[in-house]
Amino acid sequence: MESPLNINQALPGAPPAAGGRQATATAFEGAVPRLAVLVVAAYIATQMLSDIASLKIGIVLGLAVDMGTFIYPATFTLRDLVHKVLGKRNAQTIVVAAGVINLLMAAYLMWVAGVPSDPSWGLGAEFSAILAPVWRIVVASILAEVASELVDTEAYHWFVTRITQRYQWVRVLVSNGVSVPIDNLVFSVGAFGWTLPWSVIGQIFLFNLLVKYGMTLVSMPLIYIVPSRTG
Repeated sequence: MESPLNINQALPGAPPAAGGRQATATAFEGAVPRLAVLVVAAYIATQMLSDIASLKIGIVLGLAVDMGTFIYPATFTLRDLVHKVLGKRNAQTIVVAAGVINLLMAAYLMWVAGVPSDPSWGLGAEFSAILAPVWRIVVASILAEVASELVDTEAYHWFVTRITQRYQWVRVLVSNGVSVPIDNLVFSVGAFGWTLPWSVIGQIFLFNLLVKYGMTLVSMPLIYIVPSRTG
């Protein structure tokens, strides 16, 4: 099994390895576990997929819900995996990077939607209607993601440094239990606070909270697929 990341071994300032640039590249590649790369990729991909899926409002159990709700909660557990294998500072960096990536994705989709469509294609209006971002919702979503997952980082770090490194499933429940309501509150109020009655916002908050806690239970076993970071 490859050793967890110790990035200082492969950054400028570290003692040069024999073989020059090729040896340095090899050392850096060996310092990053493949599993860590996969976890980071899964986290970023899930963030983007949930934002795109949220463009569809579906009916589930008779209630309106954005369809990103069912995949987005997995990002909290994936963030815990990033934290476990790469450490707190790297987890914070990846959370902020994901927010920037989602913002750039929304900006690019806005530009694409504004480009005149080829008349022979015939779907320009439909594309723009679906994928052109509503910036009120985009900003609220990104703020909710970044704020809640940074809180998730602090809660996870507090648990493993102040409570115990055992009972890994409990650390997931604790960190997600704190961060999910923050995500719900920031998004619900930021996206709909000036457009929907507060009673409707309350329903959105409650339904999303229940779904996200349910998905936390489903994704919780993932915490055991990566080794803990050492060093």
